[in-house]
Order: sequence, then C-alpha cells, then structure tokens
Amino acid sequence: MSNIYNEMLDFAKQNIAPYTDAVDADAKYPVDSFAAIKKEKLTGLLVPKEYGGMGLNIEDHAQTVLAFASSCATTALCYMMHNVATNCIATHGSEEMKNELLPKIANGEILLALAYSESGTGTHFYLPEIKVTRTDDGLIMNGRKSFVTSALYADYYLLDSNSPDGEGLDNWIVPASEGVTFQESSWNGLGMRGNASMPMVLENVKISEKNRVGEATTAGEQIFNTVAPFFILGLSAVYTGVALNASNTIIDYSMNRKYSDESALCNIPTVQNHISEVYTKSTAAKHFTLAAAKSALNGDEDAMVQIISARVNASQAAVEVCTKAMKIGGGTAYAKRIIIERLLRDAFAAQIMAPSTDVLSIWLGKALTNQPIP
Repeated sequence: MSNIYNEMLDFAKQNIAPYTDAVDADAKYPVDSFAAIKKEKLTGLLVPKEYGGMGLNIEDHAQTVLAFASSCATTALCYMMHNVATNCIATHGSEEMKNELLPKIANGEILLALAYSESGTGTHFYLPEIKVTRTDDGLIMNGRKSFVTSALYADYYLLDSNSPDGEGLDNWIVPASEGVTFQESSWNGLGMRGNASMPMVLENVKISEKNRVGEATTAGEQIFNTVAPFFILGLSAVYTGVALNASNTIIDYSMNRKYSDESALCNIPTVQNHISEVYTKSTAAKHFTLAAAKSALNGDEDAMVQIISARVNASQAAVEVCTKAMKIGGGTAYAKRIIIERLLRDAFAAQIMAPSTDVLSIWLGKALTNQPIP
C-alpha cells in the first residue's frame, strides 16, 4: 500500500474527526473539514500535474476516501463525489474547460458535486428526464435532480441529461448560477446527516456547448467507463471506512469496559467471538476494496466486476459489523454513549444510495454471465 493511506488517516484524525459529532447531531455540512481539505489542496488529488494537481489515480482515490471515512462517512462521501466529477473533467473535458477549472480545483478554490439522481427514475440515474433544448438564445436546461449531495456548497455540478442532439445522453458542468435553486428543507437523513442532500431545480438555465463534458451524446459511455468505476469504488471505500471505525471503536470499548472484579468485557468468550467477526468482516472489506482499486489501476479485464462486488460486500459488511458492534456495546451503545449508533445509521445508507445494492447485484450477475449492463 502506498503511503497516502496512512498520511490521509493522520490528516483525517486532525482535520475531520473533531467535527464529526457536530456534523451528525446538527445535520451540518462539514464546512470545517472541507476548509482543511481545500487548504491542503486535496481537492486536486485527481487533477493532472500539468494543471497544478497531485496527478494521482484511482487507487489513491480509494485509499484517501477510505481514510476519510474512518473518521467521518459524510465528509468522505462528499469528497468522493468531488473526485468523481473532477476525474470526468480531466478525462473528457475540452482543453478550454480543463484550463478554466482544473487549476482552480487543484488550488482548493472550487468544489464539485454530482447531480445524477432523479425522483422519476430512482436509482437508475443513467435514465434522466431532465431536458436540454435549443432555442434562438442558445441551450436551455430544465428539470429537477433529487438527492444532490453537497447542494449549496459546491461551486459546480456534474449532471446528465437527455441530449438536444438526438438519442443519447450528455454530461454537463453547470455552475451554481441563475436559474439553479435548491429545495433546502428536504434533507433530514437517518444517517449521513451532513450531506446537504436535497433536490436541485433547473429552470430555464442557460448553458453553452462549453458546458458539455466530452462529445455530444457520449455521456452514457462516460458514466459507465469513467464515472462508475470511481463512484462505485468510492462508495465501497466509504462503507468500508464505516465498518473499520465500528470495529476499532468496539474493540477499544471492550478492552476498557471493566466490571467490579476488574475483568474486562473482552474477557467474555462470547464477546471474543463477536470481536473476531467484526474485525474479520471489516478488514476483509478493506482488502477487497483496495484489491479492486489495484485491479482498476492495472486495467484488469475483470476490474469492474471486482469493483461492483467490493461495493456490494462493503455495504453488507458495514451493516453487519455495526449491528454486531451494537450488540457488543449493549446498553452503552444503545444509549448513544459511544458512536456505534451513528455508524449504524450511516451504514444503512449503503443499501439505498444509487446505484443501490439491489441494482448493483443485478449488474454483477449480468457481468458474470457476459450480459451487458445496465
């Protein structure tokens, strides 16, 4: 493993962990964490060096998100989505777009977000209903995106739409500008409470060809070849981080929870069995996620299969580990005196966040039997 994982763990402990409780309790976007991320110019992780960025890759992306998630899943999720949008610009953007945006991203000046989900198509975010039409005044965008993470806090949003040039999809980079509004009171999540996830309404938003990412009608290919690997792997890293946090927390608690005879909770054989299980599942999810990242970096033929499988596994592991950790923690955990309750709530988001585990399981089954996805 490269050194970036340990470096980012240290960064997260100092600059992310101190704000995690408040982010959850107040459903507050992690502005303080992102101030530190921007200051250290970690927004430029995937920006090529020629544009002033760190020039790193999908493996570094997975390790960094995993490290952040070990302190705060909300911050890791928002940061992961920024990386996904950044990589799409770096890979498919025009030279004009790259020259305009990438140096600013690398310098920590702007933050990006994804706006793919729509209420009409659910987790099938590759089937947008949002429209872009040509008028005498140029291109006009109308529609509504749902569950836009980092809403109000991002400077630009990567979104997909039906193409004005015929069949197919387009990706666009849209600034938070006139005609873009958010339904601010919509998000009150069970977990991931600081995501600032809310609907985004686009009403006669004027865009131009300069906002298009890549060639016309190629967004579908971009989504599954560029966006999906970084996004799905990023989610795997997020929920693996949740599982690792739960495992580390409950093992530490079991060692320090003492009875009147000075014996510890961890001295009980049943607890030892439970601890063994949470450690094994969380560590397995970590190794699976990082192996999938390595496979993607190497360009292995089955890399996408590994990524999808790692994400499904991490989603299941997070819920199972947190549930078992709650059992170990007993009344103390149930009474919210340790963070297991928060981690369990965060873990539940893994099952429903697009693409959901049900959708991904179908994709995996198709991929393993040589059928096209989606």
